[in-house]
Amino acid sequence: MASISSDDPANIASPAPAAPTAAPTAAPTARRPGRPTGAARGPEQRARLIDAALTLFAKQGIVETSLGEIAREAGFTPAMVHYYFKTRDQLLDVLIDECFGPLRESLGLPFQENPDDPVAAITQLTVRLVQIASDNPWFPSLWVREVISDGGLLRQRMHERFGFAHQKASLLAIARWQKEGRLNASLEPALVFVTLLGMTILPLATSKLWRNDPLRRNIGGPEIARHAVALLVQGIGPSKSD
Repeated sequence: MASISSDDPANIASPAPAAPTAAPTAAPTARRPGRPTGAARGPEQRARLIDAALTLFAKQGIVETSLGEIAREAGFTPAMVHYYFKTRDQLLDVLIDECFGPLRESLGLPFQENPDDPVAAITQLTVRLVQIASDNPWFPSLWVREVISDGGLLRQRMHERFGFAHQKASLLAIARWQKEGRLNASLEPALVFVTLLGMTILPLATSKLWRNDPLRRNIGGPEIARHAVALLVQGIGPSKSD
């Protein structure tokens, strides 16, 4: 039997493979100025900016409020607010899409759900207005300043976005109810909503002034809604139960 030579290359143990060299760690991507880091990212930061914008818009108006003021109100830097909203117009578009548009649709439901019952439609609309104002403290002041008042920027942008179809449909419903004898024929359809807003949103917007008034400081949303419904449905004459 032939001997196996230790010099045979096939019989020489191969050296242990070298440990793999660790891949170089990529340098972290430089963060753009204003971009939130770590826990600062997320929808809650964007929501804080939106809440701050609504608060300031209600307090001092849209035109008078800068993105820098909104950032300070939310506790952020101006660069942070610019990361989420490049311009005030973009922010306003977001507010219309996410806040004002849904509220507008909600306010239209009572008329859609009660096509043959004007008292129920107007009563539910009154209650809903007060509830929205109670859930969103910025709503009354902002609506008075930017929607009811002439020249409000929000009023202009809402009309550009949604037009007048919703308003016209409501006025036609009121006129139809009058012709059908379901609603007081002496009412002026175009003034029904103005009257309703005046009896709900206006007192809610000024309710902070009542805090030191012993005669009115205990008046809140439920009392305002009850008063408005009673005045709309029964007028100022005594009720039948009286």
